[in-house]
Amino acid sequence: MPATYDDFPTLRFEPTDHGVLHLVLDAPGLNSVGPEMHRDLADIWPVIERDPAVKVVLVRGAGNAFSSGGSFDLIAETIGDYQGRLRIMREARDLVLNLVNFDKPVVSAIRGPAVGAGLVVALLADISVAGRTARIIDGHTKLGVAAGDHAAICWPLLVGMAKAKYYLLTCETLRGEEAERIGLVSTCVDDDQVLPTATRVADDLAKGAHNAIRWTKRSLNHWYRMFAPTFEASLGLEFLGFAGPDVREGLAAQREKRPARFDAGADG
Repeated sequence: MPATYDDFPTLRFEPTDHGVLHLVLDAPGLNSVGPEMHRDLADIWPVIERDPAVKVVLVRGAGNAFSSGGSFDLIAETIGDYQGRLRIMREARDLVLNLVNFDKPVVSAIRGPAVGAGLVVALLADISVAGRTARIIDGHTKLGVAAGDHAAICWPLLVGMAKAKYYLLTCETLRGEEAERIGLVSTCVDDDQVLPTATRVADDLAKGAHNAIRWTKRSLNHWYRMFAPTFEASLGLEFLGFAGPDVREGLAAQREKRPARFDAGADG
């Protein structure tokens, strides 16, 4: 039997009567992504694709945050269990590729932190609306693993190689205005205008010529498909890192809210 929205309990679905589906990340810890939500975010897109009532998806976080990224439970499972690591790696691959292959337009409304798995959805959306005080962070290297997930497939295309390397290697926080200036997000507005602006864009898309919009998106997303081997390599290196010592220190540092003390003698 095909999956339905009821099979994705960690996500909230708010349909409108004009074809815009609000997909809401709603979880403790500033909408952190736990193991079940990680699975749901990966697998939901083919289900929405098959829903004839949905013309556009608007994805946002509950409250004033988009998502603080992977929860401690998700990271701990990835570190400690081989079968869990394989499952989460499959989900991470599917999250990116299912979004790339999703033909309906996606609009993201980014307020507060957008990190990790949440950042994947925020930046792979077709149109991203960020608040001025939004905090965009790819925290992989700070955790002690390679920047896998979405980073290698889209950051160099969006902002160029120099900026991509700067932010992915340093994990420096990008505010909404700077993210717009360098091209990482589509537009930046005052924080209280994020959801109204994203809603207006989604409504306008829902009123448009659906095939023309979807086919244009599909054509443009071939740029991402060309870089799928780069993405696969980055994902494999990320999950290789989850079996190493640096990520254990990175997780401990995050739990204890202190700077990480990585082994300077590491190679590879």
